[in-house]
Amino acid sequence: MQALIEISDKQYLVKPGDELFIPRQQAEVGSVLDIATMISIDQEKTNLQPKGNVQVKVLEHLKGEKVIVFKKKRRKRYQCRNGHRQPLTRIEVLSV
Repeated sequence: MQALIEISDKQYLVKPGDELFIPRQQAEVGSVLDIATMISIDQEKTNLQPKGNVQVKVLEHLKGEKVIVFKKKRRKRYQCRNGHRQPLTRIEVLSV
């Protein structure tokens, strides 16, 4: 059984036991969240209506890998190097 869920305007196809990195959520570590499904996918049939909830457990809050932003204007002696790390939450899908 798989389900298509939407978290922070991003869509994920999940099944029980999956671990995902999603944008930072305002939830405590160890808490269980209920997320409404967009589509439930079974082996034999596909339901295109919201059906049920997906339960996910928050495992940890962390930062992603560093992304380097480099700007340059040629012949103008302008260079700017900057970077950032995106805040993420790691979750585990408990049930679909």
